[in-house]
Amino acid sequence: MKKLLILFLALIMIFATGVASFGCGGKDNTDVGGENGNTDVGGENGNTDTDGDETGETETDGSGNVIIKVMVHVAEQSAEGKAYKQVTDSFNVSSVAKENKIKVRVNYQPRSTSATGYETILNGMLTQGTLPDIITFDAPNTWSYANSGILKDITELISEETQNDFFEISKNTYNGKLYGLPIQESSAGIYYNKRIFREAGVLNLVENMTAANAWSISTFEAVCGVLKSKCELPIDLQLYKASDETATYLLYPFILAQGGSFLSADGLTATRYFNSSATVNAFSKIRSWVNNGYTSYDASDVGFYTGKYAMYLSSGWSIPEIQNQYSETLGEDWGILPYPKGTTGASATGSWSFGITTQTKAASKAAIVLEWLVSTDSSVTITNATGMIPARQSAIDLKNYTQGSPEYVLYNQLITTGKTRPGTIAYPEFTTAFQSIINDLRNNTDAAAVVNTHTSALQTNLNRYGK
Repeated sequence: MKKLLILFLALIMIFATGVASFGCGGKDNTDVGGENGNTDVGGENGNTDTDGDETGETETDGSGNVIIKVMVHVAEQSAEGKAYKQVTDSFNVSSVAKENKIKVRVNYQPRSTSATGYETILNGMLTQGTLPDIITFDAPNTWSYANSGILKDITELISEETQNDFFEISKNTYNGKLYGLPIQESSAGIYYNKRIFREAGVLNLVENMTAANAWSISTFEAVCGVLKSKCELPIDLQLYKASDETATYLLYPFILAQGGSFLSADGLTATRYFNSSATVNAFSKIRSWVNNGYTSYDASDVGFYTGKYAMYLSSGWSIPEIQNQYSETLGEDWGILPYPKGTTGASATGSWSFGITTQTKAASKAAIVLEWLVSTDSSVTITNATGMIPARQSAIDLKNYTQGSPEYVLYNQLITTGKTRPGTIAYPEFTTAFQSIINDLRNNTDAAAVVNTHTSALQTNLNRYGK
């Protein structure tokens, strides 16, 4: 299996090298005390030494501190990037860093619009043997990255106390081993404009709604039918992002809520799961909402923010965006509703994590940095910037969400109906198939034909991994 994947990686190496050389340098990164475009608070670069409990040479600064290289998936000047910088800068001046003689250097590699650039760079680094010590990675890729040799088993490197404070780390496990720790948790919901709902006379149908007492899909459709004549668009489902992981992340709960499925438990069989009648019907239901004028592939990505659309399917990251950029338009007259229920309740979960790579030469020191990056204080700092939910219960306690607030609605939904995307070593192939279905349904309303075509192609890809 691994030989097959390495062969694939070798084929993309030429392309990946070009992308990596373009993305790794440049002015997006900063160098405090260094000169290579990375955040390096340690001072001089280029020296090597041996970490006392590791094998192989490690890079050190002029003071003998071991440099732990961290690569993140966002731009340094983004809100999330600034939060990472704040967290890593605080580590570099901490007593923990001084006592353990560690300095952190951060490489910012923002993902491309299609979200594939970062993954391509990672795969290229794996092949070239240049992976950093720690990376950020999207949790659904845990199986794939662990199986391919990108991520190191950290089960014995992370204290039980730390592991037990995360209310959900199973999505970062593979074959019973731990390969990462979540930076934050996520839950998506349906943002709604209370003014439009009030004027349409349907506000009373959704007030005080919770994940445990969510609206049914039929009620959701009935509300959309009323709103259709009251605003430009009842709901933006972000169908225009069908070539991005955003589409899979936001839309897969609609499939699960209606009894659909994706893959077998081992993640290697799609036939009879991905193209089951319930799954086909669920995809067809999404297409019917386009047909009925409830949503559109051509929606504006600021339509809800500017008060033109009644609803908007999005994650917690939209909370700070509304508060910081659109407060004059929406004011306080907005809220978040849970995903509608079908035969069951389902909502989106899973976000980005930190993991130690297999190519680190200072695993124990990297583990010290990793625990700092996902500490309670770090979790609060990062989620204050992103609007997401802390992955640690201790950080949730510090946040002390007000019941009924948008953040509380998302947190309550997460612990009530949250369901993960499928676990599989072929997650990149799965999400490509999911996105392709959403894309193809734009011009082909025969959901069965579309789903069967992509299920067949996905199964062919899964067969290459063997069992």
